Amino acid sequence: MRTSLSAVVSAALAIVSLAAQAPAPATTTSAPIPRYDVKRASSPVTIDGKLDDAAWVGAAPAVTLQFLWDSQTGAKQQTHARVVWDAHAFYVGFDADDADINARFEQRDDPTYMDDAVEIFINPDPKQEALYYGFEMNARGVLYDYLTYNSRTLFKRWDATDVKIAVSLRGTMNNQTDTDKGWSLEAAIPWANFEELSRRPPVAGTVWKANFNRWDGVRPNRRMSIWSDPQNAESWPHVPSRFGELAFVD
Repeated sequence: MRTSLSAVVSAALAIVSLAAQAPAPATTTSAPIPRYDVKRASSPVTIDGKLDDAAWVGAAPAVTLQFLWDSQTGAKQQTHARVVWDAHAFYVGFDADDADINARFEQRDDPTYMDDAVEIFINPDPKQEALYYGFEMNARGVLYDYLTYNSRTLFKRWDATDVKIAVSLRGTMNNQTDTDKGWSLEAAIPWANFEELSRRPPVAGTVWKANFNRWDGVRPNRRMSIWSDPQNAESWPHVPSRFGELAFVD
């Protein structure tokens, strides 16, 4: 059962502290905040992982995730992300190059970020930065979702409802003896999941904040790529002040 925002905030025992994982402080250098136009879908989106619907063809050009942390030893494999919307849902699509697709976790709220996985963090109310939603999805399409408070506390008992996710593989999963080409993922997140922080659905002209991330590779050779630079010395993406802008347009 989905736990309401108010119930989650009051449930102290549900807190998962991230303090032990806190990264180095953000650097003082400045990088521009990127902006992406979220176009209204021109036709229905079929959630099959293939990203070949007319709605995706008509979307704004995909963003390319950046490799920012040279201390990581994983392969630099490109990832692209796109977003569209309609009256029913927020749609996100990822396309990932991947020569070795790996994903072991199979249950809702498993730590999918330890697999080959993509993530989107969403703040529907940029006037505040204390709360935002996290959706982390591995190459199996398994969802780990949560509400984040002050970038350090995850409320994992919050579960989004009626989210649809599908993956299309260009290769074989968990087989390190062959060479894969990649995988794509699309997800539909109904507007009701954001209603505590935003009207539903948003109107054209609304601006949300978000970031796209990818975890790629098998330990110890793993690498994170990201859309908007969090200005961290380490690969810590939970910096809502550095999220990019999602501008909803018709």
